[in-house]
Amino acid sequence: MLSIICHGAQDLRVDTFDVPTMAPHQLLVRVAFGGICGSDLHYHQHGGFGTVRIKQPMALGHEVSGVVEAVGAQAVGWQAGQRIAISPSRPCGACRYCQQGQHNHCLAMRFYGSAMPFPHIQGAFSEKLVIDAAQAHPIADHLSLSEAALAEPLSVGLHAMARAGGVLGKQVLVTGCGPIGSLLIGALRRGGAARIVAADIADLPLRCALAMGADEAVNLATTPEGLDSYKADKGQFDAVFEASGSPAALRAALDVITPRGVLVTVGLGGDIALPMNQIVAKEIDLRGSFRFHPEFATAVKFLNDGLVNGKPVITSVLPLERALEAFELAGDKRQSLKVQIDFGQALA
Repeated sequence: MLSIICHGAQDLRVDTFDVPTMAPHQLLVRVAFGGICGSDLHYHQHGGFGTVRIKQPMALGHEVSGVVEAVGAQAVGWQAGQRIAISPSRPCGACRYCQQGQHNHCLAMRFYGSAMPFPHIQGAFSEKLVIDAAQAHPIADHLSLSEAALAEPLSVGLHAMARAGGVLGKQVLVTGCGPIGSLLIGALRRGGAARIVAADIADLPLRCALAMGADEAVNLATTPEGLDSYKADKGQFDAVFEASGSPAALRAALDVITPRGVLVTVGLGGDIALPMNQIVAKEIDLRGSFRFHPEFATAVKFLNDGLVNGKPVITSVLPLERALEAFELAGDKRQSLKVQIDFGQALA
């Protein structure tokens, strides 16, 4: 089988491997579509992010869908030909965080395509994948396998919503409207937010944000004062979701959030200095949001039931043989949101 392997910064290859062996509790899956995530781009462009660096060749990818090809003897309830979304989250279930229901903080997490531990956790960008049956989530007949691969980034947004503590009737700002920010907007609309304002520095993501349900889109590159009216009376937004990883966006959010508002940071950025006097004086709750686990099943249900339509997020789909081109396209934010790779297995 072919797999997309990162050997280091700017060294991405399509390599050949043997198909892995399947255990009795597992499924062999033909991977159909894989979405290129920001972390995949960081590995490709820089060899890692923050202090995390690739130390050995690693398959990338964690946003995938597929078709079951073979079923292990103990994988009850599954059959060949089933179309599925695949959760990349594989917690151990036994550590203290798993026992507390905080599976995303598992001490032995095997999240696809992660160089955080060593040996690295190989990713899912391969023609075939052996998965635990618990990772498989059936998709509706009407849902395309391309859309099903959006379950992972939608799960990230749903977890961020959970971290905010509810958005029903709230005034909400989302800064950074890439795939996660835009899918988050779709979830916020479904979750009952009263008003959603989207902010970015490019028109393409803002058009997507509006398509996903935002009430207003503000381009801060062309209209730097676009959020100024929301600074009145100590701020107007009950909740802010910062999905860009930009230090400037995080600081600007502090000016427009209400006292005792919740600011959820979703985007990964570098270390920044924060105006602590402002955080203290406004009693702002600053909360991180990292990955997900139980939200994946909810994301698949939302997609299956048509409660969130992710189609506007997908801007390009390229075949496996053009994987390098797909990564370059995904890195060009002027013309791309979610770029997916078609592994050519959906109907094989």
